[in-house]
Amino acid sequence: MPEPILTSPSDRSVSEKRAPRRSLPIALVVVVVAAMALSAWSPRDPTTWLLETVWVLVGLPLVLLSRRRFPLTNLLYGLLAAHALVLAVGGHYTYAQVPLGDWVREWLGLDRNPYDRFGHLVQGFVPAVLVRELLSRTSPLRGSRWLAPLTVCACLAFSAAFEMFEWAAALIGGHATNDFLATQSDVWDTQWDMFCALIGATMSVLLLSRAHDRQLDALGAAEQR
Repeated sequence: MPEPILTSPSDRSVSEKRAPRRSLPIALVVVVVAAMALSAWSPRDPTTWLLETVWVLVGLPLVLLSRRRFPLTNLLYGLLAAHALVLAVGGHYTYAQVPLGDWVREWLGLDRNPYDRFGHLVQGFVPAVLVRELLSRTSPLRGSRWLAPLTVCACLAFSAAFEMFEWAAALIGGHATNDFLATQSDVWDTQWDMFCALIGATMSVLLLSRAHDRQLDALGAAEQR
């Protein structure tokens, strides 16, 4: 009869710590896939749905394919999943007609549905952690005073590139892309969108940098074992 394999308390603690790292991303993938399926079910405008959710359709496979070779922190996994949910909701209803945004507009007496502003705030908040993680792990900027401002600048550049993408879509699609633009008759909508992304990125760096550094340290230690 084979002898049972004994494990030390330290071995058990390591395996217990690694288990959440494996299970959390899987759970998030299930949530995102389910949300995307619901979002794709009879959206208000199929073209708008595709334009709004293409980032999830492209990003999710990339994250899955690179997970073993370049795993991300759980903080970033969670934020990416949350951003995917925001995009799924906006793609299904269009940003100008999200019911929750209509409720907030009526409650606060606003002139427009604020979900679009919220979406662009998230567009800065989440990519800031992604940019910060990539720069921290692939460049000598970890611990540098330049890490924070370069992270914010990269997010603002992405926001500006997204606005140009919207501009190109409007030129190609004409009136068919009105729901995608979601300007709601605001002539300063583009500037507001970029400003919201700037605020979101700045808030992310100020609020999450310490927690992010701890997770980066833990991830680096796990990769060395």
